[in-house]
Amino acid sequence: MVQNKSSLWFIPILLVAGSALALWYYWVQVSVPDVESSLEIHKRDASVELPRPLHPIRMIGSSPADRSNLILLPPLDESDEYFKLEIVNLFSESIEYLLAQSRIIERVVATIDNFPRMHVAERIRPIGRLRDDFLVDSEDDSGTYWINASNYKRYDTLVDIATNVDLRQVVEVYRRYYPLFQNAYTDLGYPDGYFNDRLVQVIDNLIETPDIRDPVALVRPHVLYEYRDPELAALSSGQKLMLRMGRAHSERIKTKLFELRSLITTM
Repeated sequence: MVQNKSSLWFIPILLVAGSALALWYYWVQVSVPDVESSLEIHKRDASVELPRPLHPIRMIGSSPADRSNLILLPPLDESDEYFKLEIVNLFSESIEYLLAQSRIIERVVATIDNFPRMHVAERIRPIGRLRDDFLVDSEDDSGTYWINASNYKRYDTLVDIATNVDLRQVVEVYRRYYPLFQNAYTDLGYPDGYFNDRLVQVIDNLIETPDIRDPVALVRPHVLYEYRDPELAALSSGQKLMLRMGRAHSERIKTKLFELRSLITTM
């Protein structure tokens, strides 16, 4: 489904784990059990072995050298102001008005989890919409509209930010914050799930977005535009957002996603 106003929420989500950029180094103290503890609890409760993470993350604070430079990580329900300040420092004050007012990390996790599905509810997004209207070329005799290529320019700055960032810094900050992401993922209803594994699945889904050439055909059966091609209409919400960025932007983001995937699967 193609909405009248395109969303801004993909690029900041790609970068959100790196938004601190070493402003604070937190020592994790949240109620997220380690894999071994979770395994033992699961065995006692259901006599079924809990699968180990496919892509485990080495946690911060596991050595005296780590702990000597770290400050306590705030609880998830008290992390908004820290996180908002970090995002504003990374992007600029102009992004502050787009941020959700509460539960930012939870919204990030919920949005990422929903990218491979057909829809992402607007109420769970951590970032608002682009101000410019979604533009299409006029309807032809067959009832077909075409995405206006000028829409893609709205993503220029955001894609530049995403593709110029040092992903090694992003991943290091993601590792420091990981317990809050895991905490939020568990709270979504995945007590046996591992958020980094889900993130890898989502990245794979986005990388699989098909390459299509302009112009992209749409139909408008109701209020919202939809892709005329049934195969495009059946894509996940994240893949549709990649298409709305335009082919050139999508290719740049895919390159960065390949790099990100490599880093978060070898930590």
